[in-house]
Amino acid sequence: MKKLFSLSLLFLAQIVFSQTYTVLDSVQKTPISYATISFGNGNGTFADADGNFLFSKKWYPDIDSLYISAVGYKERVIPTTSTHKKIILTQNIAELKEVYITAEKKRKYKTKKLASEVHNDYFKSWLPTVESEIAVFFPKNSEKSTKIASVYLPIKIESSNRHSGKSQSFSTLFKMQFYGNENGFPGKRLFYEDIVFIVSEKDKPNFELDISEYKIFIPKEGIFVSIQVLGYADKEGKLQQTKKYSQIETKKGIVKVSTTFRPLLPFTDKINSYNTFTRRIFFKNRTWQRFDHQYSKTNNLIKNNNTNYGMGLKLHLYDQD
Repeated sequence: MKKLFSLSLLFLAQIVFSQTYTVLDSVQKTPISYATISFGNGNGTFADADGNFLFSKKWYPDIDSLYISAVGYKERVIPTTSTHKKIILTQNIAELKEVYITAEKKRKYKTKKLASEVHNDYFKSWLPTVESEIAVFFPKNSEKSTKIASVYLPIKIESSNRHSGKSQSFSTLFKMQFYGNENGFPGKRLFYEDIVFIVSEKDKPNFELDISEYKIFIPKEGIFVSIQVLGYADKEGKLQQTKKYSQIETKKGIVKVSTTFRPLLPFTDKINSYNTFTRRIFFKNRTWQRFDHQYSKTNNLIKNNNTNYGMGLKLHLYDQD
């Protein structure tokens, strides 16, 4: 109990010495949910649903500037010594959201499922961090108008293969986005609404996310469905503002190690093609890389041919008018 009490005091002290910032739209003065806050060194964090985030020099003493960005807005750079608690982002006219008009009549449709690949092997699983976004490609295999009704996300609840008897509780926020196909790589972001959802220890290994209300239709060139972890959620489902990196002293100096979040994401060797791509979202260029042997020669997942995240879909194939 004494140890828990000490940890609680330490966390409260960190909050007290942190600066709270709020990211707002320049016109509406409304919060910009889940804005990206990059530190300029490949690390970063996110604002919550209300546009708020904490930053502490005690957490990140070597960071002197914050790069604030969000889709549809111009990036803004602020010094960490700034006393302005409100960060205003102006809209980027070149990136204004396109309007997708999908007149969804009461047409008949057939349901088709693209099965996910689920397993429970810790050593064949990706450990999510806030740095990485994972995208999986799905072709359009029908001439019919095809809507994504659900996305099946394989998850592994336990953090290791050791059976501790009872699962540790957690609640993790993820964000789902959609991209077009550009020469086999994730290309232009399709400006459907971001889908933010929670995964906890109570969920099944084949987590089904119903997205039918968002009316996501697959273009003829196919679609990339991406997920990225935002961090742990509190009891109210809001993003916790906690430290996302630990500092480890090595022979080469201090190294930042990313915090990993549950659940783990099972990767598979049962898919013949390379359908999975990843990128570091806090880097400036945010370049997508195919998860294959050119990505890394030392990654254990790749060395054992577990090169795809086994995401699946439930599709609605609509009859023609």
